[in-house]
Amino acid sequence: MTLPLFPLNTVLFPGCLLDLQIFEARYLDMIGRCMKQGEGFGVVCILEGEQVGKAPPLVASVGCEALIRDFVQQDNGLLGIRVEGVRRFRVEQTDVRKDQLLVGQVQWLQELADSPLVEQDDDLLALLLALGEHPMVEALDMPRDVDGRQALANQLAYLLPFMEEDKLDLLAIDSPQLRLEAIQTLLERIQGELFA
Repeated sequence: MTLPLFPLNTVLFPGCLLDLQIFEARYLDMIGRCMKQGEGFGVVCILEGEQVGKAPPLVASVGCEALIRDFVQQDNGLLGIRVEGVRRFRVEQTDVRKDQLLVGQVQWLQELADSPLVEQDDDLLALLLALGEHPMVEALDMPRDVDGRQALANQLAYLLPFMEEDKLDLLAIDSPQLRLEAIQTLLERIQGELFA
């Protein structure tokens, strides 16, 4: 499957929302095509290089398909779009088109069946609700009610201030259970550093 790729300095997760400002011609064209065809594009995290410019950056091998949920012409003349992460993929190969758009041959990653929240998730759920009070998170209008461990894991992985490399590791984990355990480990590491 060929997917246009949008390299960013962020990691998108399924079920999470991201606001973008589009100003480069290649991305304006890509967004126009996606909107016409009702298709998504891939958000991939930049590992090396720049988002803007001729040379394509080195991107992560795992990413998330984004669907456009809303758009607005902003006061500064730029196109603002809000996208939602839908499903994860692995990048098999990339090419740069004539218009400098990066496209990837991608393989969809299998999503394991979601499981209901359990009592041991209470602390993480409380953390997510606390994060939802933050003005930047509130501005995203993300759904507050999580209906399973997959949504809880995805939203925490997306919203918590982890390093990009850690977020990529989390995105690559298929199991919601294992992703939540990895988040817990990262949180304990951060706490350890704070109180060291």
